[in-house]
Amino acid sequence: MNSGNPAAADGFVMAADEGRAFWFLNTLTINKVGSDDSQGRLSISDHRVPAGFAPPPHVHDTSDEALFVLDGEFDGFCGDRSWRAEPGALVFLPRAVPHGYRVSEAGPGRILVVVSPGGFDQFVAAAGEPARDLRLPEPVPPDLARLEKLAAAHGIRILAPPRP
Repeated sequence: MNSGNPAAADGFVMAADEGRAFWFLNTLTINKVGSDDSQGRLSISDHRVPAGFAPPPHVHDTSDEALFVLDGEFDGFCGDRSWRAEPGALVFLPRAVPHGYRVSEAGPGRILVVVSPGGFDQFVAAAGEPARDLRLPEPVPPDLARLEKLAAAHGIRILAPPRP
């Protein structure tokens, strides 16, 4: 799905592996609904993550985030509250509250990431690279200085390295 899809005004259906796929922070992230598709109201991404994956703790200054767990087990925090989520669970992460998560070492995970207003899809595209195929990329250490700069440009503050 390309940004600015004229079919977005009439709605659309996407198959499981359709969308704009990126290798993003050692994950496969498929942007299903982009900001341009929703007049900036939201973005929806299919986020496929390896065992043990944890993004740096962060804060979305201007957007709310929801994670719907499709596969795997996730442990996380939002503010001072810890949580655990398994398939079928929904995690709501309000704007301006520090949060993070880690997928279990027992296996990979998969979540739908819904962010409102939109823009997360643009961050994924800026910080990632187009996926050459629909698999997890070979892991490489992230360039944290570059990530922090790109995140800040998209209203996201990186707080610290992931919790152990």
